[in-house]
Amino acid sequence: MSLIKSISGIRGTIGGKPGETLSPLDVVKFTAAYGTWLMEQNPSNKKVVIGRDGRISGEMVQRLVISTLNALGIDVVDLDLSTTPTVEMAVKFENAAGGIILTASHNPKEWNALKLLNHEGEFISAADGAKVLELAANEDFNFANVDKLGTYTRNETLLDKHIEAVLNYPLVDVAAIKKRKFKIVIDAINSTGAIAVPALLKALGVKDVIVLNEEVNGKFAHNPEPLPQHLTQLCNEVDRQQADLGIAVDPDVDRLCFVCEDGSLFGEEYTLVAVADYILQHRKGNTVSNMSSTRALKDITLKHGGEYFPSAVGEVNVVTKMKAVNAVIGGEGNGGIIVPDLHYGRDALIGIALFLTYLAQSKKSAKQLRGSYPDYFMSKNKIELKNGFDINKIFEHISEKYKHNPINKEDGLKIEFDNDWVHLRTSNTEPIIRIYSESNFETTADNIARRIMQDIRESM
Repeated sequence: MSLIKSISGIRGTIGGKPGETLSPLDVVKFTAAYGTWLMEQNPSNKKVVIGRDGRISGEMVQRLVISTLNALGIDVVDLDLSTTPTVEMAVKFENAAGGIILTASHNPKEWNALKLLNHEGEFISAADGAKVLELAANEDFNFANVDKLGTYTRNETLLDKHIEAVLNYPLVDVAAIKKRKFKIVIDAINSTGAIAVPALLKALGVKDVIVLNEEVNGKFAHNPEPLPQHLTQLCNEVDRQQADLGIAVDPDVDRLCFVCEDGSLFGEEYTLVAVADYILQHRKGNTVSNMSSTRALKDITLKHGGEYFPSAVGEVNVVTKMKAVNAVIGGEGNGGIIVPDLHYGRDALIGIALFLTYLAQSKKSAKQLRGSYPDYFMSKNKIELKNGFDINKIFEHISEKYKHNPINKEDGLKIEFDNDWVHLRTSNTEPIIRIYSESNFETTADNIARRIMQDIRESM
């Protein structure tokens, strides 16, 4: 069982000892620390927005968070079942001081997390996160007296407001989508995608929608990370239904991938590539993705006359780089789309709307669109780490072995092999080393990953 404190928030498994898991005591402590930090930032604004995905533990954690914030004197606006991008936008809609999203994103059902937002509806910085952790470690917070307790308000209209903002985005063509008469299958993975994605598609004029795993109960029908090996049900159903497209999201609806009309995968790495291709046809500019993402985004960006910039892994790092280079589109190869003039957060809903617009206007099928992009093959692997591991020792061993190759140490280790590459880094959300490798040939990408994984095991 685990408790992980990082720039991605406070994440852990449910059940077990305080300090070792995301126990009720830890939920209260970290919520109190965050609330204290918020009031230090802006004592005049005591409003916080919260929302949760469909996890089994979600309602229990939600009650703890609400009560703790109220005990600090903070007013809570509760979206209840919602999505990460909806909560991010709701912070701005509500002029709140911040927000908390109760979700462990792609992690299995035993996990939950507190994702912490600032007044812009963006993830708090590493420096601010360090301050929150310091407050928690010192239990440096004071609760309000009985006359100054915070208030509680339930607001379930903000998903509609989020969808309205997507529909009004200038590059979303509702008329073209409606005219195309798409038939779409959704894998909602027993979470809030079952609420948000069908509502969006209906608003876009898509009438023929089939939803798989639509009961919002947190008992995920398969591993919730939208990777190829977890999407066989969706692929088969798209083919069986003779649908135009399959859509898969993760439990908090900030990651997105597509299935083509023949049941083949469009490829989560190419979600951002396709959306960026469409955006760049209308808005010249720069793009950003993390250094574990496919080089295809760089190819597309250069084709449209823009400049591509890599960032360290992590949404907050991508956003920071996007602001620095004034990117018109950015995201991550895990299917995370960030459209900055909507909001600086990964958002599957705007990604769906822009992708469908591109398909509708181009009159292409998903398979034809995918065929228009260069073929790179990425092998994504991970190695679990035992307690007490020395990551520096592991990376030093790898660096020494490949010292004659170009190495980037900005975020873990990225090693170049002519036109191929491999990126090793510890996860922000799990006790693992992620190993991503890419090549023009699938077998080469797999072989690079296997070789590096063996190197890692030898150094452990």
